[in-house]
Amino acid sequence: MLQEVERWLDRRSWSAADRPVDRLVAAKKGAQVSVVLPALNEEATVGRIVSVIRHELMAGPVPLVDELVVIDSGSTDRTGAVAAAAGARVVHRDDILPGLPAVPGKGEVLWRSLLVTSGDIVCFVDADLRDFSAAFVSGTVGPLLTDPDVQFVKAMYDRPLGDGPLADRPPGEGPLGDGPGRTRRAGELPGQGGRVTELVARPLLNLHWPLLAGFVQPLGGEYAVRRSLLERLPFPVGYGVELGLLVDALHTVGLDALGQVDVGVRRHRHQDGQALGRMAAAIYRTAQLRLSRGHLVRPELTQFVRGEAGFEPRTYAVDTEERPPMREIAEYEARRAA
Repeated sequence: MLQEVERWLDRRSWSAADRPVDRLVAAKKGAQVSVVLPALNEEATVGRIVSVIRHELMAGPVPLVDELVVIDSGSTDRTGAVAAAAGARVVHRDDILPGLPAVPGKGEVLWRSLLVTSGDIVCFVDADLRDFSAAFVSGTVGPLLTDPDVQFVKAMYDRPLGDGPLADRPPGEGPLGDGPGRTRRAGELPGQGGRVTELVARPLLNLHWPLLAGFVQPLGGEYAVRRSLLERLPFPVGYGVELGLLVDALHTVGLDALGQVDVGVRRHRHQDGQALGRMAAAIYRTAQLRLSRGHLVRPELTQFVRGEAGFEPRTYAVDTEERPPMREIAEYEARRAA
């Protein structure tokens, strides 16, 4: 690891407990905080996430979070209704910038969210989190409120693989060695989540952007960014958005403006191996464009499933489109002017 990264780890890695919520509220001084949840068929989890944010971070005369928006990207379940009942403002992806047809993908939703939020700080949170803690928001927002030099903060966490009922363990005996109250679920494999991170993203970053080698969860969906930076960055429309934003932020504002905060444990719905393969291809493509600004010869990924006649190919398109920096969108500039 580069010595510069070692020094960065000492300066720019924190714990959510370092900045209690009351201290952050006092540090706001008029700054507005927006929380955005991109959601697709997450009725099982989105309601609790919204409720925790509303009750713990929006209650009281001076809330930490000023705006909570769920962007529904076409759910076929009750995601929107559940989120609204819990207290979020729900906006459908296709109702944002309707003159520009939307394309599928998480990055598309995050990009469009800038048009329907107003916070000086925008915090993104995935909508499939289980055992959600308000620290995912307060932790990542905290350094932006207390240090004017920090512009982009990622959450870091333990990421176990598997799901099941909570194991019967006495308080203080968390199997991950992470303190009271953090207990393992039955059948979990500590440290085995984040397979695309370990197999694809981390090698790419270490080899090509070694200044980013200190990020524990470079692909994590929980991070907070100053709007003034977000509106200057292009957004890959698909799964490459997290890597793309992180790399572009490094080149735009430098390593010392980036940070990370330990928020504990992240549990969520895991995808199967083939879905992870498609995710990996999109992330590799995002990295490739940033390395050479060239083009993929054939932006497709073929995977195989066993059928009645043997292994059958399934070919999927790899995301090849990016949205431009939001400041290049006339409707956004008109909204700012108004």
